[in-house]
Amino acid sequence: MIWLPCRSVTGTTVANDARSRTSHRRGSSPSSLGLLLLLLLLLANVQLSWQQNDPVSNFCRRFGHQTAIVDDRLYIDGGFLNYNPLEQYPENYTNDYLFFHDLSTVASSGMPQLYANLSKNRTVPSLHGGVLWGDSVNKRLYQFGGEVHRDRTTPFRGVYAYDILADQWDFFSLDHVSQPASTVIYRTSYGAGVAIPERGEGYYYGGWVSNRSEPSWGDTPVANSYLVKYEMDKNLWTNSSGPPDRIGRAEGSMVYIPAGDAGMLVYLGGVQDKFGNGSVIQGQPMDEILLYDVLSFKWYKQKASGEVPDMRSRFCSGVAWAPDRSSYNIYLYGGAGMPPNTTGFDDIYILSLPSFTWIKLYPNDTSSTGEYPHHSLSCNMHLDSAQMLIIGGSFPASDMCDTPEQWGVHNLDTGRRNPDEAVWQLYDPEKKGYTLPFDVWDVIGGSEAGASTKKEPDDGFSSPDLKVLLSRTASAAAREPTRDLGGGDDSGGGLSKGAIAGIAVGGAAGLIALVALIIFLFRKKRGGGGSSSSHHHNHQPQMSFASHNGYPSPYYPVNPMSPLAASPPHPPTTPGTHDATTATPDSAHAKLDSASWTPDGHTRSYSTLQAHSPHPTSPGANTAYTGSSGFGGGEMGPGRPQELSATPGFERRRDREPPRMHETYYHA
Repeated sequence: MIWLPCRSVTGTTVANDARSRTSHRRGSSPSSLGLLLLLLLLLANVQLSWQQNDPVSNFCRRFGHQTAIVDDRLYIDGGFLNYNPLEQYPENYTNDYLFFHDLSTVASSGMPQLYANLSKNRTVPSLHGGVLWGDSVNKRLYQFGGEVHRDRTTPFRGVYAYDILADQWDFFSLDHVSQPASTVIYRTSYGAGVAIPERGEGYYYGGWVSNRSEPSWGDTPVANSYLVKYEMDKNLWTNSSGPPDRIGRAEGSMVYIPAGDAGMLVYLGGVQDKFGNGSVIQGQPMDEILLYDVLSFKWYKQKASGEVPDMRSRFCSGVAWAPDRSSYNIYLYGGAGMPPNTTGFDDIYILSLPSFTWIKLYPNDTSSTGEYPHHSLSCNMHLDSAQMLIIGGSFPASDMCDTPEQWGVHNLDTGRRNPDEAVWQLYDPEKKGYTLPFDVWDVIGGSEAGASTKKEPDDGFSSPDLKVLLSRTASAAAREPTRDLGGGDDSGGGLSKGAIAGIAVGGAAGLIALVALIIFLFRKKRGGGGSSSSHHHNHQPQMSFASHNGYPSPYYPVNPMSPLAASPPHPPTTPGTHDATTATPDSAHAKLDSASWTPDGHTRSYSTLQAHSPHPTSPGANTAYTGSSGFGGGEMGPGRPQELSATPGFERRRDREPPRMHETYYHA
């Protein structure tokens, strides 16, 4: 391997490039030919503007994105978007926005409000399958990994960082690498990333190297076996070896636990590139857990037991630990399946450490994998791990929007602290602190506060050192900011960027409203109809037509199923019908075989798979749910939102009337 040369300037601010907008003057005499022509031009221009989709009010689905929480904001970068109505906008759009959900409040839909008014310049890449490292101390977001869809990729030369306080992007060049000159750091996609804000470190393990992430790469994507470490305060990179088996891995998940002397990383799931050349891809066993000690740089492999999940990839996970640190509980949700079960999963499992015991949490049928399988989603713990927010996903078995009035957000009550002792709940910014659900402490002993009694795996630890490390609690010195957090612009007085942007947007909205009024009056006089309006944001996402179906191939950088294949993980209906058969929309197309398709044009030796047509027709907006299960195609109707649930493991262990099934629905 060789150095990746770089001559970029460290810490360069990326200038905002304003999107041009056209303004028009209006005449006063509707009888003149000139005014008529002007109004026709205005009408064409305004109607074109109205056709631009609003990523908040026209939301349908998102997938392949990356997320991070800093303070009370959940940021979403990259990935793909689908707009509503789907039959009108059947494409996947590259997401060029930097979104955030305000976690300090709850919208009328019962989930945190989504905003799309942060800056993101054309020079900042819009990637999918990467990681967003959040730094809560220096108030930054670091974008690493991922790949482009249609744009031309560039070699990895450094990291783009979003300055939360100044609402601007900076570029930190690859000037400092702590390894020998033989080390090269590639940008990879769909690896496993995690940030440790208290240490100021970001980690990224594995992932696919391809010509969509590195322009010099050949035609065949290969899974990486390296662990990349980024020290945020020093802009220092380290590229170290992965587990001793040297197997390349991708599409798994990794979390950080404060165990050992300085903390440990825990990796699970995904796929293996067995020979390191992309020729043989197989699942990573879910009972084989990889651990990394960040102080000694040593890897461990440990066998897990219990209700072991099926092998899967592109799931999401989050971790919570007992108040006394007697157990670390990794919550896993969803994912894509392996052949022959390629549809995927809509289930929840918990891996409890140090006993390395798998516990199924949802659904209550021990053999069920859930009604609405999906993958390429994200999980974020919040409020001291009291709640886990699950964002988006790609749905191979449905063509409905993912709870559009809640922007594809679902919330898991990690401790079941609600009257129904349910798993799925609306978001509550006042619910803080983690308590163990009965499902967990019924297996590992103790109580909701901890004090677990099962402290070892069923077959013992694979290494005496691992046993010692997991018995210790890591602590880190308080990390201080390395920059002035006074915030924002250094230019002194005047309006802030946010205020200026607000005035600009407000002025544009006022102009559009005035033009719309003139057109409305003119059309009314001429016998024309009314029109609708839409918000404008700082970008219009790029269009992506490459959507395909079936099992996500060993390397599948775009949505591997229909561009319309998304549904509410638990659509609007009444309680108690979650396990009922879903009514198939009349407009659904016949399933097509796409098992051998890959984005680079190569074929894979997978068995024949069934999936939706690339462009099935989806029910339109504001369509009521009908059908034997209480719903059919379309969106949820208006009313008060609820997210209700009953969960499997709980009912299996207690003789009690089960709570209501997990459904997000609206009622009058």
